[in-house]
Amino acid sequence: MAFVDEIEIHLKSGRGGDGVERWLHEKFKEFMGPCGGNGGKGGSVYMKAIRDMNILASYRGEKEFEAEDGHPGGERSREGKNGKDFFLNVPIGTIITNLSNNKKYTLDTEGQEILVLEGGNGGYGNEYFKSSRNTTPKETTPGKDGEDADFLIEIELIADVGFVGFPNAGKSSLLNALTNSQSKVGAYQFTTLDPHLGMLHGYVLADIPGIIEGASEGKGLGYKFLRHIKKTRAIVHLISVENENVVEAYKSIRKELGEYNKDMLEKKEIVILSKIDEVGAEEVSRKKKELEDIGLMVETVTVLDDDNLKDFSDFLTKELAQ
Repeated sequence: MAFVDEIEIHLKSGRGGDGVERWLHEKFKEFMGPCGGNGGKGGSVYMKAIRDMNILASYRGEKEFEAEDGHPGGERSREGKNGKDFFLNVPIGTIITNLSNNKKYTLDTEGQEILVLEGGNGGYGNEYFKSSRNTTPKETTPGKDGEDADFLIEIELIADVGFVGFPNAGKSSLLNALTNSQSKVGAYQFTTLDPHLGMLHGYVLADIPGIIEGASEGKGLGYKFLRHIKKTRAIVHLISVENENVVEAYKSIRKELGEYNKDMLEKKEIVILSKIDEVGAEEVSRKKKELEDIGLMVETVTVLDDDNLKDFSDFLTKELAQ
């Protein structure tokens, strides 16, 4: 199933139940007056955060949801039953925008619930209008309509680490190599690109593909994924040793991150010179030094060397534990 990270849906809360006109009659007793009950409240609409990154895909076939209407009042002053609330499950790390008023909500914690549409109030039965001056009221009021609106739901991926870099940096290969023997959180297809989530000793790693020059301005699919890095604790910045100018490659990605959101530049960053098996040791040393000369701490990695990969895995786990 293709991963869906944003969707528009229409939601509606329930209408309140109508108040009713009823009269109390008892055998062998004279007429005793009004007893029409009030209507029940319409169901409200809530969003609830759950640990299922692919839940939005299940809403593609049906994009309209509504809470239950309130029930009308009854005789003998009985209030109508309230309508059932409706809960729409969304992934942790979701931003919800009410498109009618541009109000935004964020769900970052599993089990977190937010009210997005209030159900309509129930109407009044004729007993409500009884007074010393009006002992036989016939007035009733209908239930109030519920609210309705279109909502945009967008996932801002929550992970401990986001892997960034140009498409040739080896992000997916490294993520697969690091998490191959661990439980996978998931692997979903984003249109033509394949970011993944993986688990490493309890830490969630996310491959964020598609960043190219101009991504922060909306070029390519990179812009679509930049928002997923915003919630990560740290960034692993991969630079392929195959780049002729590794410093320029590094600065280019940093520029895109900063232009999208300056806060990203404040995140903990781990710089990795990747694919070191593709060139000789002398070139690896030279390019590593070029990056170190601009003030970076640089690690090197290749997915083809088990010892190197284990050392990097241990290093990354230690860094994340700090």
